[in-house]
Amino acid sequence: MPRQSSHTIVPKDAPAAKKATQPRDPVASGERDAAHNRAASHNYFLLEKFEAGVALRGTEVKSIREGKANLKDSYGLIKDGEAFLLNLHIGPYSHGNMANHDETRTRKLLLHREEVRKLLSKTQIKGHTLIPTRLYFRKGRVKCELALAKGKQDWDKRETERRREADREARAAIKVNKQRGGR
Repeated sequence: MPRQSSHTIVPKDAPAAKKATQPRDPVASGERDAAHNRAASHNYFLLEKFEAGVALRGTEVKSIREGKANLKDSYGLIKDGEAFLLNLHIGPYSHGNMANHDETRTRKLLLHREEVRKLLSKTQIKGHTLIPTRLYFRKGRVKCELALAKGKQDWDKRETERRREADREARAAIKVNKQRGGR
């Protein structure tokens, strides 16, 4: 007696087949950042960027997928040959129970030994620190983009804002000029 097939064959042009190929969540698929530190470029000169994995618990990953991560006051620290991320706020998971994670616990950064040595030597320079700029997913894993940063003075911030405003006005003037010439 021949076995019956347990699966059904779906035609290629069926709408259900299209839904299956589209990712269900832009954050989880890596199309959109899970968290972004907008204040970092305002308060610091971002000199170099590094990618690091983050050692997380299951409820933390699920909360990041829900968009409950905040990088605003967080910073990186290298201690005893290991890198850590401090003050990263990940809100509690909505469907978590009493075993939910602590929101601002210290999390370990996953870097190669050589990268840790390189970062240690660069952060020992006066005024330099490690600032996380964004959290994102790559191949289902949470990654953190760390930037080697040097603090800005108030006058640096004003100068950056002036330059940004001048660029904005120049782009607007070029756009107006193109519109007049095209008519």
